[in-house]
Amino acid sequence: MPQFKREEALKYHSKGRPGKIEVIPTKPYSTQYDLSLAYTPGVAEPCKEIEKNPEDVYKYTAKSNLVAVISNGTAVLGLGDIGALAGKPVMEGKGLLFKVFADVDVFDIEIDQKNIDDFIKTVKAISPTFGGINLEDIKAPECFEIETQLKKELDIPVFHDDQHGTAIIVGAALLNALELVKKDIRKLKVVFSGAGSAGIAVAKMLISLGISKKQITMSDIHGVIYKGRKEGMNPHLEAFAADTKGRTLCDIMKNADVFIGVSAGNLVTKEMICSMNSHPIVFALANPNPEITYEEAMEARKDLIFATGRSDYPNQINNVLGFPYIFRGALDVKAKAINEEMKIAAAYALADLAKKEVPEVVNTAYHSKNLTFGSEYIIPKPLDPRLITTVAPAVAKAAMDSGIARKPVADWEAYEIELMKRMGIYNQLVNAVRMKAKLNPKKIVFANADKYMVLKAVQIIRNQNIALPVLLGNEKKIKEVAKDNKLNIEDLTIIDFRSEKESRRRKKFADILFEKRKRKGLTLEEALEKMLNPDFFGIMMVQNGDADGYLSGCTAKYSDVIRPAVQIVGYNNSLNHIAGMYVVLTPKGPYFFADSTVNIQPSGRTLADTTLLVANEVRKFNIEPVIAMTSYSNFGWIREGSPKRVQEAVDILHRDYPDLIVDGEMQADYALNKTLRQEHYPFSKLGDRNVNTIIFPNLSSGNIAYKLMKELGNAEIIGPVMLGLKRPVHIMQMNSSVRDIVNMAAIAVVDAQTATEEMIKL
Repeated sequence: MPQFKREEALKYHSKGRPGKIEVIPTKPYSTQYDLSLAYTPGVAEPCKEIEKNPEDVYKYTAKSNLVAVISNGTAVLGLGDIGALAGKPVMEGKGLLFKVFADVDVFDIEIDQKNIDDFIKTVKAISPTFGGINLEDIKAPECFEIETQLKKELDIPVFHDDQHGTAIIVGAALLNALELVKKDIRKLKVVFSGAGSAGIAVAKMLISLGISKKQITMSDIHGVIYKGRKEGMNPHLEAFAADTKGRTLCDIMKNADVFIGVSAGNLVTKEMICSMNSHPIVFALANPNPEITYEEAMEARKDLIFATGRSDYPNQINNVLGFPYIFRGALDVKAKAINEEMKIAAAYALADLAKKEVPEVVNTAYHSKNLTFGSEYIIPKPLDPRLITTVAPAVAKAAMDSGIARKPVADWEAYEIELMKRMGIYNQLVNAVRMKAKLNPKKIVFANADKYMVLKAVQIIRNQNIALPVLLGNEKKIKEVAKDNKLNIEDLTIIDFRSEKESRRRKKFADILFEKRKRKGLTLEEALEKMLNPDFFGIMMVQNGDADGYLSGCTAKYSDVIRPAVQIVGYNNSLNHIAGMYVVLTPKGPYFFADSTVNIQPSGRTLADTTLLVANEVRKFNIEPVIAMTSYSNFGWIREGSPKRVQEAVDILHRDYPDLIVDGEMQADYALNKTLRQEHYPFSKLGDRNVNTIIFPNLSSGNIAYKLMKELGNAEIIGPVMLGLKRPVHIMQMNSSVRDIVNMAAIAVVDAQTATEEMIKL
């Protein structure tokens, strides 16, 4: 677990605004008119509508996205009965997790009441405020009765996370563990340490997944729960009383297949682990100290699958994998409850997600090179951004199928997009480009294919059918890197361009290059030597029709790849001009920056050519370019240096391309602020349009701008996209991420789909 001092924890909760959550308005409030709508007299109108039709409360208030986290503080974390007030920091923390992971708003409600009937009455009385109730940190067995009664009396989801949250995550992890050890769920011997709210709920979940009560033996602080035991029994424990002679945890763990600990630390020994059946599954979930440590368990035997509730060991059973997304799905369909079908759906959704390819953002967050389904990864990680689009839809669908949804989802694809937008992880442009690529995947050659990042990206590209990847490099090294990182490349084509096998193709390519360059100082011997360079060989594959596009540059200098690209495939425009464009993805939408990579100090004519090339490329994204030609001057303030060159470019474009929406020269704030621009320069051809394309006066300003956007603006950058070449050849930045490579591959495919031999007349 992360180490911190007591003072640091106290400072975290007290510094600045005390606590961890606040209420933020969602409607305008800056004018008297706004306030008259928000409160009196405007607020009377929705009140009257709700009075006529109570269901309209979901339409006019925050109820549809508001959950109450309710506790009486009788079983707070590992602290026990510390009271409602002392439990408030935990309830606020729960609210923070709801918001951060699923955009669910929360009011935490601490009720100073231990009497069951009075507690239920209080919750029922305040329930009209909320779309759902999350019960938290209430001791057993009272929690069972409280939840059962509230579920009967309320028509909104009621969920005791200490019970069902743990149960769902354990169920998902166990399904995957059993798949790995190839054991039949109907033939297991399952042992529990701990029979409180979590233990009973987990046992019930396992029964829902196919385990019978006869397979389960439980123990608690008084020992094994067996038929005839008198001490500490209640109806919930009686239901799990086993017909066994075992009286201690040590007794019942012999020949067990599964151990689930939801009790206290250090109750299990190495000897007990050794007494279990082959390939045992051990979930030691007591926090902060598990029933047996990871180190001790792994020393005891190597054939086990082990999980804890801790983040510093593999396979963390963490409730945050469940409750935010379960409520998200339930709220979105206005479910009347969270029923067994919804919980089972969540468990299976989590189990399935763990078997899918892990996004690089997750690997990075957990300092892992390549998380893959296996004994140390049986359950998704809490920071996996796919959880919301996996669990919430599964829960929503189960609610619909079981007949308790009052607002069914009509379009699942649209719902998934809505969920991603909530969390700020949806980018329409990237999604559109990838979808377009998938419609007609093209063969793309990847240089530097012996690099992990490239191979990881290629695996994603292949699995998502974005492109048909071809790997270029040393075959032995590529396969070694793939094996070391558990990457499957068995069905991919590998071109070992320096091997004897490729000698005839190298000779063929050298002859073609020699014919192209023989009157430009190139000898045949030099052409043959260049075919040992991956960029020359790979680009020649594209030129020769052996591939549709080429992607390089992750470990090479930009200029080293441009040169063979120009020499081999040539220009696609009448002025033999190339440029580089970056796609800058921001919360306000995509922007296209050029030229940020090629032309150091462009002339007016070159700036005009760059603008035309960029406009042509932007249209491939189904976006009409609105172009600002920027400088440090506005519309003729200064008539020398870069402003003069920009003015020359604008004159050319206005004269020769009157339909193109472009203007300048202008400063960046006038380009991006249309109100400011219209106020001072109402004559601008841009009018009241929002600029989406920015042409910079030189490479220095363009390069600085996109890097500032990346570092300070937290924008996602795609590129550089090479413009002006006859065939798709793209050059990645050095040390590009997996996502960068995947996005550039999609752009390369789209370029290949629209590639033409015809020259663009500039």
